[in-house]
Amino acid sequence: MPEQKKNTLKGVLPSKKQSRSNRSDGGNIKPHEATFNGIGTSRGIAIGECYAYEKEQYEHEITSLDNDNIEAEIERFIEAVHRSEKELKKIERVTTRKLGKGYANIFQAQIMMLQDPMLIDSISLRIRSEMIPAHLVIEEEFGHYHEKFKSSDDVVFQERADDFFDIKNRILRNLHVRKMLSWIPEGTIVVSDHFCPGDIILLSRSNVKGFLSDSGGKTSHISLICKSLNIPMVAGLGNFSQNAVSGTQMIIDGSSGTVIIHPEEKTIQLYQEKQKAEKQSNADASLTATLPASTKCGVRINFFSNIDFKEELLGLKETGSEGIGLFRSENLFIDGTKVPGESEQYHYYREMSETVAPQPFVVRLFDIGGDKLIYSPIREPNPNLGWRGIRILIDVPEILENQLRAVIRANALGNINILIPMITSLDEIMTICAMVDRLHAEVIEQTGVAGEKPELGAMIEVPAAVEIIDEITKCVDFISLGTNDLTQYTLAVDRNNVIVQDLFEKFHPAIIRQLHRVIATAQKNHCRVALCGDMGSDPLALPFLIGCGLRKFSVVSADIANLKRFVSRYSVAETEALALECIKLDSAQKIKACLETFQAEH
Repeated sequence: MPEQKKNTLKGVLPSKKQSRSNRSDGGNIKPHEATFNGIGTSRGIAIGECYAYEKEQYEHEITSLDNDNIEAEIERFIEAVHRSEKELKKIERVTTRKLGKGYANIFQAQIMMLQDPMLIDSISLRIRSEMIPAHLVIEEEFGHYHEKFKSSDDVVFQERADDFFDIKNRILRNLHVRKMLSWIPEGTIVVSDHFCPGDIILLSRSNVKGFLSDSGGKTSHISLICKSLNIPMVAGLGNFSQNAVSGTQMIIDGSSGTVIIHPEEKTIQLYQEKQKAEKQSNADASLTATLPASTKCGVRINFFSNIDFKEELLGLKETGSEGIGLFRSENLFIDGTKVPGESEQYHYYREMSETVAPQPFVVRLFDIGGDKLIYSPIREPNPNLGWRGIRILIDVPEILENQLRAVIRANALGNINILIPMITSLDEIMTICAMVDRLHAEVIEQTGVAGEKPELGAMIEVPAAVEIIDEITKCVDFISLGTNDLTQYTLAVDRNNVIVQDLFEKFHPAIIRQLHRVIATAQKNHCRVALCGDMGSDPLALPFLIGCGLRKFSVVSADIANLKRFVSRYSVAETEALALECIKLDSAQKIKACLETFQAEH
């Protein structure tokens, strides 16, 4: 077995000062094979050479200004902004060609930030009034917003933090009139401490085999882009990039999050066989992707898609998806600050509803919060446990009412359902129920027509919701299990914190027992139940969840074909016995061993 190390390369990789010959088999030093564990964010296996992607550091010659060079400095700043805008428009065009307009909207949001006159004016004013060089003002202004967004507990705003980081570095580089690095050696595995979405798009043109990042997680923009491009990625590697050396032979497994450096020949052969098996498995899965999924005893299992943009609807049926199980509507916040209006939302939802009809379309209400840049100047001591999700929507009713009215108006075909995020009490559900009833009546009165009243569901992602699950499932039409947040809040582990990432364990006995209890209670109360977290995409968890009684999964579209292939191997009776066995076990290790044994036997 390879030597196991975690999040450090000290003593394994040579320093960057060593020559490549010293790292090769022909040198005096023969490095040992070593294995590292990160977060697998985009599936696939890559075998190749490392390319250490280091972003250029700039020496800023100007440290102070006087009356003679203030205007020239402002002009230099504005020109850097214009060059940055041109770069982003180029990346946007490349993204549209590769992935469609949905992902191109990521860069449209950055372009809108650069076009914001308030941004230009505020930085220019500070340069002029405080006589501070442009680079210092840019660092301070963008650093301020980056930190506020990054500290948010809301994934959408965490991703917007990367936008600020990218824009800041882009402007600083253009202050020095330097070209962006967009071409690298063909067929390498690219390693960096941090990637921006633009990096992934541009570097992928060099037939990159894989990406490794010190930071990031499964829900980041860069991970979603890699999935769409079918490029393996491992994130959350801590300080891995600090000693990464271009030319080092390595293997990455985007499913398990495993990274192996200096692999021995037998290890390379092992992963080459895994590559072949994975390719064959994907080919087999694609043949049956569009067929209904049933257990070997004939019980139907439904698979729906989690999506972020309407452009993802293209080709949705070809993946085997049976509708939209989760639409993250907060992505309609174009730049993280502008709240979309009712009319804009209505047209967006109506188009999506018509595209997927008669299949269901579940709209999760704006799951925003943790960050106060939009609604409040107050900085909370712990935004993770603060004003977020349904709490914000109830406290800011104009935002909630606009969204609910838009959904109600768009539901002409009757296939739209509403999902409420971050539920912790029945009062929150009752408030939304009453509002939906009132607004539905108002729409009929004002327009003379209205579609069916959307069905209402609750996200189960907080331990409090688990404790009152009997009451919740008696007053909503359906529930959806958000296993990512449920695991995070139950185990008190930030899923985006690389320091404690090894403690984020979806197979922890507490999580397994909660899922079993929630699904059983929902069935008893004749309440539909689905699961929309990452756990639903894990083949290892699939038989356990079926055994708990789960029949509806909402996952990344690309995972559906593979999951359907596994379903036909199991009978419900076998999975029920497996579930009962798992909930009696007292450790994640024992539970995973039990699941692995079951999978090997089937």
